[in-house]
Amino acid sequence: MANALKKRKIAVLGSRSVGKSSLVKQFIENHFVDSYYPTIESTFAKSVVYKGVEYDCHIIDTAGQDEYSPINAQYAIGIHGYVLVYSIASRNSFNMIQTIYDKIIDFCGVSKVPCVIVGSKCDLSMSRQVDSKDGEELAKAMDCAWIETSAKNNINVGKVFELCLQEMERMMAPNQIEPPARSCVLM
Repeated sequence: MANALKKRKIAVLGSRSVGKSSLVKQFIENHFVDSYYPTIESTFAKSVVYKGVEYDCHIIDTAGQDEYSPINAQYAIGIHGYVLVYSIASRNSFNMIQTIYDKIIDFCGVSKVPCVIVGSKCDLSMSRQVDSKDGEELAKAMDCAWIETSAKNNINVGKVFELCLQEMERMMAPNQIEPPARSCVLM
């Protein structure tokens, strides 16, 4: 069964109203929702072909995080990769990325996780509060991928999830289907 789909769970986290749901909806449904409705939590499924391999991706669109939000077990157990989203128009949302990442690391008891840092809303360049260089430097310090996107204009939306798969593959041994032993395990 060499053609079996590889299942991957990806959690999308970030502060409130940074564009997590818009990013996920644009990726899954190819449309942009202009109004803001706070998300409770939704899971979406989509097949993604990356380097000739088909992945069955389950994408968890989470409720907005703040510094006081605990990281729930569902955002750690069985998750293969993370998409951490900030808005380029919000310095506070950018500052939260390290906090959210640290919570994931602490909760999982690992030193690093496959992760993509996403600067969303790059169409709002007139309101920019976070320089691209800052995003790149944070990603480099955390050994993660980084990209800027616009769900509104469908810029780099698919690339986010390709980068996430790339980060997962980079951290897993080749031909390994299950997450490596360093992932969170519920005993």
